[in-house]
Amino acid sequence: QVQLMESGGGLVQPGGSLRLSCAVSENIFNFNAVGWYRQAPGKERDLVADINVGGRTRFGDSVKGRFTISRDNAKNTVYLQMNSLKLEDTAVYYCRANILCRQYWGEGTQVTVSS
Repeated sequence: QVQLMESGGGLVQPGGSLRLSCAVSENIFNFNAVGWYRQAPGKERDLVADINVGGRTRFGDSVKGRFTISRDNAKNTVYLQMNSLKLEDTAVYYCRANILCRQYWGEGTQVTVSS
C-alpha cells in the first residue's frame, strides 16, 4: 500500500514562509506526478502544485510566483516551499501521487496564516 506522509504545517504570520514535505513510501518515479492540493473549510480541494516524472511543474494560479515545488529523488520526498503567505492560503494541504487512473493521498497537514 502506497503511503504519503506530510509534514511541515503550522501557524505562520502573513508574509511568512513554510516548507512542507511529502515522503512517499515508494520510488516517486513510479508515479506520473506527485504534488500538493489544499482544501479550505467549505471549499473544494484544489491543485497547489505538482511535479511530473519528467520534472515539469504546474501551479495553481493563486500561488504562482510565491510557491515552488521540488523533489529529492534519493529520499522519495517532494517539497513545497511557500513564501509570502497570505491569509487565504490557510487550508489543509494534502500530498497526492497518481499513476494512470489511480491516486493516493496523504492525511493532510494544517497550514494556518494568521496575525
